[in-house]
Amino acid sequence: MKLRCVFILLIFAFKSFLALAQTEQKTSIVFHPMFGNSILTPNNLFYSLGNNGDSIQIETFKFYISAIELLKDDKIVWKEENSFHLINVADEKSLTIFIPGASNTVYNTISFNLGIDSLINVSGAMGGDLDPTKGMYWTWQSGYVNLKLEGRSNLCKSRNNEFQFHLGGYQYPFNTLQKVILKVEENKKIDIVLDIKNFIESIDLSQQNQIMSPNKQAVLLSEKAVGIFSVK
Repeated sequence: MKLRCVFILLIFAFKSFLALAQTEQKTSIVFHPMFGNSILTPNNLFYSLGNNGDSIQIETFKFYISAIELLKDDKIVWKEENSFHLINVADEKSLTIFIPGASNTVYNTISFNLGIDSLINVSGAMGGDLDPTKGMYWTWQSGYVNLKLEGRSNLCKSRNNEFQFHLGGYQYPFNTLQKVILKVEENKKIDIVLDIKNFIESIDLSQQNQIMSPNKQAVLLSEKAVGIFSVK
């Protein structure tokens, strides 16, 4: 009887070890929100803009990434199926994406879309991270908001100095979907910095402080938004 108990315990311990090993082998992508040299936190913290005493407060920063692929010398070696993730700076859990099945893959590049493609947009509202309750869906005509950035700045001449940039659109000529390609070192963890300082400073907030529908400016800002991503 004692030998049987020991045997059962050994089996249980071995299974636990395998489960732990499999967990540790999962490749992960971790996003690090920054504003220049400062960690970006959506709260009451104001960040400095330039040397003129201008400042900015970030209240909301959310965006979709989709179609994650790992490549080796421009050849796709792994791709995620049903790949849609809502990254919300206010939700720490959303900043880490585990991609099981890629741990034994040799790669030196990661690519993903910033936003949701036209096929999903024409499918209507969906569940999970694509659920309309996440606050990232307009209507079936306009589709999903690919990136949402909201806050306040003394540069804005709007009510309460607010700015709202809701960048989306999937129909020509206002397709805002962007491809992001980053060189990485082969690792179990891919650290991606999200630095929005240069992006914000490229916008004249005294003249432009709101985009709430698909249009030409949404496309232009979406193209600039690709520059917020870099490998740590």
